[in-house]
Amino acid sequence: MLKPTKILVPTDFSPDSDKALKQALDIAQQNNAKVFLLHVIGKHIQQSVDVYSIDYRVVQDMENQIKNSAIEKMEKQLARFPQTKEIETASNIRNGVAYEEILKEQEEKNIDLIVLASLGRTGLSKYLLGNVARIILKEAKCHVLLTKQ
Repeated sequence: MLKPTKILVPTDFSPDSDKALKQALDIAQQNNAKVFLLHVIGKHIQQSVDVYSIDYRVVQDMENQIKNSAIEKMEKQLARFPQTKEIETASNIRNGVAYEEILKEQEEKNIDLIVLASLGRTGLSKYLLGNVARIILKEAKCHVLLTKQ
């Protein structure tokens, strides 16, 4: 039987991510595990710099604002769950392609369970298994638990 000690929860701050976090916290509570909350900021800002020749300082400010906003949202997301007072948690923000950064985090932190929402929050992903979830299922070197809506 799986007894995880390190659980990774990728978040996009959606209600589905909240469900994944709640499930991870329940599992962590039962197994005395640590929960790692991860948010990935996409590369779209850097690409805009290249395409539109935006001043690097402006982009730096925008990236800092996005990162600070993400930190706030992660703190609020964790605060919604009383279990976080009893469970060790850590938060991290990475820049890049979501599935690549999730897999890197899994390797670097030696994660033994990833809990993530099966659906993203945009487009067709409301009806199909999300692309990120599909890749994580295929590529992860640990157990993966997908949550339902």
